[in-house]
Amino acid sequence: MLRRILAIAVAAASLAGAHGAHAQGGMRLPQSSAVGQMEYAALAAQGATTPSGAVVANPGAIGGVATIPARADTPLPDSAPQNNDYTANMASDAFGAQLFTGAFSRDSASVFNPSHVISVGDRIQLRIWNGYNVDTVLTVDAGGNIVLPEIGPFRVQGITNGNLQTAVGNALRRVFASKVSIYASLLAAQPVRVYVTGAVRRPGMYDGTSSDSVLRYLDQAGGIDPDRGSFLDVAIKRGNQTLEVVNLYDFLLKGDLTSRQLNNGDVIFVQSRKKTVKVSGLAENAKRFEFLGEQARLDQIVRLAKPLPEATNVRVVRNTGTVRNVEYFPISQGNQIDLRNGDEIEFTADKRPGTITVRVEGEHTGPQEYVLPYGSRMGQLLSQVHFTQESDSESIQLFRQSVKARQKTLLGTTLKSLESSVLTARSGTAEEAQLRKEEAALVLQWVERAKKIEPSGQTLIAKSTTRNDLLLENGDILRVPVKDGLVLVSGEVLFPNAVAYDKSLDLDDFIQQAGGFSQNADTSRIIIAHRDGSFSDGKKDDAVKAGDEIMVLPKVDFKTRQFAKDVFQILYQIAISAKVVLGL
Repeated sequence: MLRRILAIAVAAASLAGAHGAHAQGGMRLPQSSAVGQMEYAALAAQGATTPSGAVVANPGAIGGVATIPARADTPLPDSAPQNNDYTANMASDAFGAQLFTGAFSRDSASVFNPSHVISVGDRIQLRIWNGYNVDTVLTVDAGGNIVLPEIGPFRVQGITNGNLQTAVGNALRRVFASKVSIYASLLAAQPVRVYVTGAVRRPGMYDGTSSDSVLRYLDQAGGIDPDRGSFLDVAIKRGNQTLEVVNLYDFLLKGDLTSRQLNNGDVIFVQSRKKTVKVSGLAENAKRFEFLGEQARLDQIVRLAKPLPEATNVRVVRNTGTVRNVEYFPISQGNQIDLRNGDEIEFTADKRPGTITVRVEGEHTGPQEYVLPYGSRMGQLLSQVHFTQESDSESIQLFRQSVKARQKTLLGTTLKSLESSVLTARSGTAEEAQLRKEEAALVLQWVERAKKIEPSGQTLIAKSTTRNDLLLENGDILRVPVKDGLVLVSGEVLFPNAVAYDKSLDLDDFIQQAGGFSQNADTSRIIIAHRDGSFSDGKKDDAVKAGDEIMVLPKVDFKTRQFAKDVFQILYQIAISAKVVLGL
């Protein structure tokens, strides 16, 4: 107990001595080895006055980036009403609404601003070392002054943050020798409370600092209400005086934003929404835009919406008056077209095809890509293709994107029909219901796999007598098969493989060459896909030619006949459109 009493007494005496030193020496600190070359170098790097009197021209924090220390802001809880506002802003079609999603209000640190004007309530950190040691924080009093050691009151109100180091250094240099190092920096801007009102989601008074931007205060209020508020007319008021009007389109499009310093009790007032037009179609900013005045020219909206390079024309829907009219103009006439409140414009591509490209793959010696005039026919292309001795020119294959899209659509429709029949099937007994449930689960899993199959888009042209008159489309792929003398055996066989063609072998022989049927094979359902794109039923026509593909389909073991019928149909559809055997 005696030891504890003595320890407390020693600590109290030390504390009293420290206070006395501050009072007598202008906040002097005991000189120690800690305030030496390392601290001097660090503070000099921050912009402190060096012993020679020079001022380093980069005032800021260690590391080259000066910041006002972070405020102790806490993030909004998930239940905060502003979170709903931020979600609604993201979904809004108003240009600029996506600014306010909580990113500005969550920012807990004010970046060093050289243009910040020192005002009452700001806190300034002052450090002096090398012969006279001071490390303290000074608050700007009501008169705009701070009390400097050995000097007394010194007016800093009105000095910009960038000039603070020079002003304080010059004042202290009148008293201290040149060997003494001096460093002064803004530690924290004055905390203020600002009113946010007008057409915002949640009007009220919000906390911040005088150096915070208008965006932070608007964000705290849930942002501008896109259905009522204006992004072109945000007024900053002090009493009855309007200090500045902020146009947020300038910030969104050009990065220009005022750095107005706010005082306690200032008002941010969002005016009512101006006239608007809605943009859709081929534009980077397909949003709803505001404009000042009763009307705007189309070229003004073009600069805001930024049409895509392929856009050539604009469709204008006039919504004013009792009659709804539609007009159509080239974008180049934008300076002659007036838009009014409520009009809708859509950017479109009105282009006539000039040329197309067709790719030629496979066994030939010519180029891979051909550029042809729009309206070219197959004969014009084939006349330019250089075949080789190994080219199978009689079995040329054509793959077309539009056919592929139709095949995909048809397959999707069939799969959807199968899903519907599986999910709506009725059962008479509990045992039958359990059986249907198990079958349905199996079918639905198979349907999901089938949806991932991509049809090839192949078109049968080899046997057509009018092949040369076929109109080519942009993106067509012409494939010239090679006479490789192979037969591909796939599907439900033990060893899917390519087998060398032998005219003495029949269908069963080729299947045996691939190991024979698997246990899941349906030996009555065999498809022979010919190289030219045609197909034949292996049980009705078992003739196999070089280049053919033999596909053995799987068994469909479903007790429900309708399920089995639908699955059989889709199996054939997939095999023909994609040359894939999809097992169950």
